[in-house]
Amino acid sequence: MRVVVVVPTFNEADNLPKLIDGLRDSVPEAEVIVVDDNSPDGTGEVAEELASRLGGVTVLHRPSKSGIGSAYRQGFAAALAAGADVVIQMDADLSHEPGDVPALVAIVEHGVDLAIGSRYVPGGRTVNWPTNRIRLSRWGNRYAAGALGLAVNDATGGFRAYSADALRRMDYASVVAEGYGFQVEMTHRLIRADGRIVEYPITFVDRRAGESKMSGGIVREALLLVVQLWVADRRGRRHRRRHGG
Repeated sequence: MRVVVVVPTFNEADNLPKLIDGLRDSVPEAEVIVVDDNSPDGTGEVAEELASRLGGVTVLHRPSKSGIGSAYRQGFAAALAAGADVVIQMDADLSHEPGDVPALVAIVEHGVDLAIGSRYVPGGRTVNWPTNRIRLSRWGNRYAAGALGLAVNDATGGFRAYSADALRRMDYASVVAEGYGFQVEMTHRLIRADGRIVEYPITFVDRRAGESKMSGGIVREALLLVVQLWVADRRGRRHRRRHGG
């Protein structure tokens, strides 16, 4: 199967070469699409050098920082256009272990629509995060799962493998969230499309270089998004009852 890894970047010049090296070791046949938001630290130029030297790397240059959601949507479109069978999404900050990619791919190859590298299933864990960040993440996942009826422990996790068919079926291009709520909306969208999801335990390690992209605005967007999706679900149920669906 053709595997394409989509990696959004903003100021990840120190981390990107290590990530690409790790992917070459664990999944040498995989292609990589770097979606760079005009990083001031020269990440885009680093990515182009890696593409020229190693091959199998495509760099999409965007004019400004435009949100992780739109970066993934653009990267997914490029991956599908390139003929991907499995599309991996992962962070560039080395918090996701390239050595876990083969397991996620294998899960999708066995007929699953989405494999999530999960911190919150048995065997999964988070390393080097402050206690308040862990609590926020766990509470956010429980809030999203409870409000939306998601039978997923790590709906906000950003280390994922999608089947190409699932991405097309769920109409990923119309997903509106731009921050980390993008992961929740994608999970919700796939479940509503009767997609099959499996969580695979990973060790998530806090970034080793660069700065976190987390902000209060991103948290507020995600909280509001869950409310909006809950309202949409409620309206959908009412419509189906009225029309006998």
